[in-house]
Amino acid sequence: MGDFFTIEIQQKLLETGEAFVTLFVELTLLFIAISYLVAIINQNISAERIQKLLGTRNGKGFLISAGLGAITPFCSCSTIPMLIGLLKARAGFGPIMTFLFTSPLLNPIVIILFIPVLGVQVTIIYAVLALSISIAAGVLLQYFKFDRFVKQELIGISSCCATESNCCEPASGSSSDCCSTEEQTSGCCGEKKTEPSKYQLAWVESWSLFKVMMPYMFISMIIGAFVHGFVPADFFTEVAGKDNPAAIPVAALVGIPLYIRVTALIPLIGSFVAKGVSIGAVMALVIGSGGASLPEMILLKKIFKWPLLLAFLSVIFTMAIVGGFVFNALLG
Repeated sequence: MGDFFTIEIQQKLLETGEAFVTLFVELTLLFIAISYLVAIINQNISAERIQKLLGTRNGKGFLISAGLGAITPFCSCSTIPMLIGLLKARAGFGPIMTFLFTSPLLNPIVIILFIPVLGVQVTIIYAVLALSISIAAGVLLQYFKFDRFVKQELIGISSCCATESNCCEPASGSSSDCCSTEEQTSGCCGEKKTEPSKYQLAWVESWSLFKVMMPYMFISMIIGAFVHGFVPADFFTEVAGKDNPAAIPVAALVGIPLYIRVTALIPLIGSFVAKGVSIGAVMALVIGSGGASLPEMILLKKIFKWPLLLAFLSVIFTMAIVGGFVFNALLG
C-alpha cells in the first residue's frame, strides 16, 4: 500500500513537473511575442488613433474592443501583454476591460470547435452571452470609475532607453523622461551611438516587461501545474453532478482557479454530460475556467489594485452563473 502510494505521488509530481515546463515555456513565448507585437503596433499607430478607435464616446470603442477580443485567440494569461499595451496607449478603460473579458472566451477557434460539439444554436447563445455581458461590464466599470484602481507604475515602463542600465538622465532643467531624440542617440558617457530601430525598441520594451512579470509568471505556473497534476480527473463530475442542487455556482467557482483554455474543455463536454453533469454546469465551468484563472489573477495583481481585481472576478463569476442557468433553461 505504501509503495503504491509512493508511486502515485511520484507520478503526480512527474505530471506536475511536465505541466509546469509546458505552461511556462508556452506562456513565456506567447508573452514575449504578443508584447513585442503590441509594442510594434503602438509605435506605428499613434496613441491618438488608438484612443479614437477604443474610446468611450458613442459606445463605438466597446463594440470594437469586443470584436478585437473575439478575433484574438488568446488564453486568459496571454491577454496580459495586450492589456498592458492598451493601457499604455491610453485606450478607453471600459473598452479595455471589455477586451479582457471577451478575448479568452470568444475567438474563431472556440467558434469552430463549439459548432460541431454543441450545434449552431448553442454557439450563438454562448457568443451573444459572452459579448453582451462583457460590454455591459466594461460600461459599468467605466461608469463607476474603476480605472482609478489601475497601478500606474507598470504602465510607465519606457522603451526609449535601449540600454541595460538606467544611466540615461535628462538634461539639467529638462522635464524629459529620457525619451528625446538626443538622449536616444547619446551614450552614457556622451558619445554618439546609432539610434535604435523601432524593432530594437520594441524588443527592449517587451523584454523589460517580461522581466518585470516573470516572477509572477513563475509563481502562477507553479500553481497551475500543481492543480493540473493533483486535481483528479473526475473531481468536477463529483462536485457538480446531477445530485448537487448548487451545481452551477459550484462549477463556476471550481472553474475560476483552474488554468484551462475553452478550446481544451470543449472536447470534454460530451463526457461530462454523459456522466450526469447538466449542460448549465458544464457551461459555467467553461466560462469560469476560460474567463479567469488563478495564474491570471497573480499576473493581474501586478496591474490592478484589489477593488478592480475583485470586480473582474465578480464579472466572470456572474457571467458563468448566468450562462449556466440560461443554458439549463433553454436546453436542459
